[in-house]
Amino acid sequence: MNIAVITGASSGIGKEFARRLDGQLARTDEIWLLARRKQPMEELARSMKTRTRIISIDLTKERELAQFAEVLAISSPKITVLINCAGVGYHGSFREQGADELTAMLDLNVRALTMMTKLALPYMRRGSKIIQVASGAAFVPQADFAVYAASKAYVYSFGRALGRELKERGIGVTTVCPGPVRTPFLENAYKGMTGIRGIKKAAMVCAGDVAAQALRDCKRHRKVSVCGLPMKLLYTATQSIQNLVGSFA
Repeated sequence: MNIAVITGASSGIGKEFARRLDGQLARTDEIWLLARRKQPMEELARSMKTRTRIISIDLTKERELAQFAEVLAISSPKITVLINCAGVGYHGSFREQGADELTAMLDLNVRALTMMTKLALPYMRRGSKIIQVASGAAFVPQADFAVYAASKAYVYSFGRALGRELKERGIGVTTVCPGPVRTPFLENAYKGMTGIRGIKKAAMVCAGDVAAQALRDCKRHRKVSVCGLPMKLLYTATQSIQNLVGSFA
């Protein structure tokens, strides 16, 4: 059985990935939707043509990850696409953020993404794809978003390195780095959209555009997917600086 696996599938970019993959994967039998909230995934599944499997899971819980590993072992599927989209962020100064918020960002954005990739890899073959959803925040440190930006810098670095490791096996890795996206994630991070101003507001894109761009870039074997002109300019600038620094190393 060939499957696609999407984490964070209950809303936002993850939900849009599911919608755009629906009916587009000729050799995929099922799309597995993973998130904590079951009801939104059930509603999504009812609108999809492709057969789905809904797995309600808290990816930050080791016991639940172990249970998912058992599901994979029993089903023994071929994973054609893995999309790691689950993530959380909290805006505010590091000094004022609570330990629970800090731990949540590290556990979900870093540890859970890493372990989901580790669990999925044995079931992937030549031609399989991995999409790691990072953020434009990965390109530069951000005050008042320090831990979130650092966690996404990890995802960016991990995705780029993993792509190089898996190249000989024929498994592609695309790291997605959107700027601000109008989703429930952003509303939660800023405790409402009113806190988003200036460049971030101007660079805002919709979740559907991010998912569509990422899937196009994945098909084209691109290592990084950036949606929207402002973020593409930022990415180009940071790459130019890195290349310049590297030339003096």
